[in-house]
Amino acid sequence: MTTRGVLYVHSAPRALCPHVEWAVGGVLGARVGLDWIRQPAAPGTWRSEFSWRGQAGTAAKLASALRGWQLLRFEVTAEPCAAAEGERYSATPELGIFHAVTGVHGDILIPEDRLRAALTRSQGGESDLESEIARLLGKPWDDELESFRYAGEGAPVRWLHQVV
Repeated sequence: MTTRGVLYVHSAPRALCPHVEWAVGGVLGARVGLDWIRQPAAPGTWRSEFSWRGQAGTAAKLASALRGWQLLRFEVTAEPCAAAEGERYSATPELGIFHAVTGVHGDILIPEDRLRAALTRSQGGESDLESEIARLLGKPWDDELESFRYAGEGAPVRWLHQVV
């Protein structure tokens, strides 16, 4: 089964850009040339977006191929397909990598064992439940990546608005 997704490289030093392309090409089995633009949120770094199509599990392979570079901020998404749920990976130098399973509407699906463990930690005084749930939803990664997500210097922007 094939799926499709998007790789968002939010910031990479210029010297790392060709290595990112080689890593992505190695996963996809084809030469990849990304369109790089400057990342104004971190001067001296570059950003790119790349839509891909591949077998279920490709998002995990892309995230694994990119996770070792400490100066790289990225996200990889995969849409759900008949053989697999959707996925989202987020990575920052400070927080490492975050993984979430996503449903057909993009909602994060949290397994019950992870919810029970969060509840146990909060009841045991290790942390509060709100912090535990925020971490399960990837909020620390979202907070750190938000300023990098805004397109800079001519990149296309699609604003989504919440309807209440």
